[in-house]
Amino acid sequence: MKLETLLAERKSAIFKKWLDALLESYPSDAQRFFRKEKSRFANPVGQTMATQMSDLYDRLLKGEDDAALSGCLDGIIRIRAVQDFKPSQAVAFILQLKEILREALDRETVSNGMAAEIAALEKRIDETVLLAFDLYEQCRQKIYQIRVDECKRQVSGLLRRANLVCEIPDIDADPRPD
Repeated sequence: MKLETLLAERKSAIFKKWLDALLESYPSDAQRFFRKEKSRFANPVGQTMATQMSDLYDRLLKGEDDAALSGCLDGIIRIRAVQDFKPSQAVAFILQLKEILREALDRETVSNGMAAEIAALEKRIDETVLLAFDLYEQCRQKIYQIRVDECKRQVSGLLRRANLVCEIPDIDADPRPD
């Protein structure tokens, strides 16, 4: 039996533990809400995390490329980038999958010649963490740029209200008549 098939069969139990590990990074009230509320309109954050983590799990097992993994990570990382997480906390849920997989795979599975497949999967998980960190950093840079632009607009507006801004004459126009 291939590792991908085995992990696909055990997906529901593994995924539940993985989602629980992610939700444990939130305060207890938020955890209860994310677990309890199933409507994607009442709980868009919880539903985004659940659906995209499920898709990420499937794509990791299939060994898909970075572009496919980025699509799965994007929504989760965007959510975590605007929340009060350190970068390491924001992407740690991906590394937690390795531990959950080790628990799900017994020694018999590892001894059946799947050690190389397990090592390859763990390498893909490590690479996915790096990809998630890059996405997180891009999101944070975008947030900071939005903040800077907003500060510039506020200062500009204040200067205009105080009549401290004057129009610069057009330099291209030739002031001499011909």
